[in-house]
Amino acid sequence: MAPGTAGVGLAGYYFREQWLPGARTFWETGQLPGPAPRDLPEVSSAPTGSDHGGHDHAGHSELTSIEISDQARQNIGLTVGKVELRDFTRSIQVPGIVVERPGRSTVQVTAPLTGIVARIYLTEGEAVSPGQKLFDVRLTHEELVQSQADLLRTVEELDVIGREIARIQKLVADNSVPGKTLLDRQYEQQRQQGALRSQRQALLLHGLSESQIDAIVQTRKLLASLSIFAPAATEQTGAASAAPFFQVQTLRVTQGQHVTAGDSLAELVDHSELFIEGNAFERDIAEIGRASAAGKPVAALLETEGQVPRLVPDLRVLYTAARIDPTARTLHFYVTLPNHVEQDSTIDGRRYVAWQFRPGQRTQLRIPVETWEQRVVLPVDAVAQEGIESYVFAANGDHFDRRPVHVEFKDSLWAVIANDGALFPGDAIALSGAKQLQLALKNKSGGPVDPHAGHSH
Repeated sequence: MAPGTAGVGLAGYYFREQWLPGARTFWETGQLPGPAPRDLPEVSSAPTGSDHGGHDHAGHSELTSIEISDQARQNIGLTVGKVELRDFTRSIQVPGIVVERPGRSTVQVTAPLTGIVARIYLTEGEAVSPGQKLFDVRLTHEELVQSQADLLRTVEELDVIGREIARIQKLVADNSVPGKTLLDRQYEQQRQQGALRSQRQALLLHGLSESQIDAIVQTRKLLASLSIFAPAATEQTGAASAAPFFQVQTLRVTQGQHVTAGDSLAELVDHSELFIEGNAFERDIAEIGRASAAGKPVAALLETEGQVPRLVPDLRVLYTAARIDPTARTLHFYVTLPNHVEQDSTIDGRRYVAWQFRPGQRTQLRIPVETWEQRVVLPVDAVAQEGIESYVFAANGDHFDRRPVHVEFKDSLWAVIANDGALFPGDAIALSGAKQLQLALKNKSGGPVDPHAGHSH
């Protein structure tokens, strides 16, 4: 045997474990073995509908379907509902802010006369009723003191004239005094009664009430202090409750403070109705004008701390500003916002309330533009965006199957899905949590296959 042939035979014997299996395959099948496939998904040999070993399930693919537990549903707040066709009103969104009604929401309580604040009956934040006593002011106003003195002088003179008329009437009846004397005294009585009415009106203008003036007349004593009461209710005060009330927003004085006529003592507010001041850009002015002229209802999305924005429907545009803001190039318009009391409590005999809406809250006004009939309309949380694709998740037993859809329109609340056969009325889908489902499905797949896995270079 040649030395080369012996070497080949010896090498073949030592490496027989590598070449012998392949040779056997060739002898049995007539085919050379190829390289073993790597990094390919396992193909299930189980029949359709099997729910074992991570294989495909009936009616859905494991690559586009995900199963979540009841706890996971609760964690993401997942809700399921059926697809329905309905009319959809497309709207534009305009930023706005809640403001008070100019000249209506705020009431200033002022000192009618000069004096010293003797007592304060209210506290900041308290709810007070119209006519409720707010302050006692010890009067140091010379004009008021003189007006009260004139009133008392007139009252005393009327008493004297009355007694004189009674005496003269008896003398006239006895023909002891001519009737002209009686007429002169009666004319004098009428003049004093006219002066008394004028003096009462002057005291009313000074801030005294009818009861206080009556007390001066009855007791024949000057009023040393003046009580100041809450003003009468406006046409909207108490619209949110059975009894009208104001809320003390600011208390501006302290006990013992000297005040002059016209000084502000407190600021009361009535927030039973507010305005939303919208700021429309020039491109939106025409749409707002058409909606206002047609009387279409406007909706508002009010921001809330850590919560989903609150939708307030069926509002109306009250008026638009007469000119465009030259700096911001926006047009202000105003929408009425009825308010409601959320909390009402009494502490130490004082009433405190909290309103649902407050001035300064930011909002988005939804101005209706056009209505589309019979569309698939879903909450915006029912659609997940992944690159250029949009998906919804259809309920399939204990799984959710991902379906690609065409989104025709989307805003901050709703998504309009094309009625192209991707969804049908009656289909059960996830109305919320679509983004979380898409992320879970993406994590489940483990990402794309590495084309270099298992190779050495």
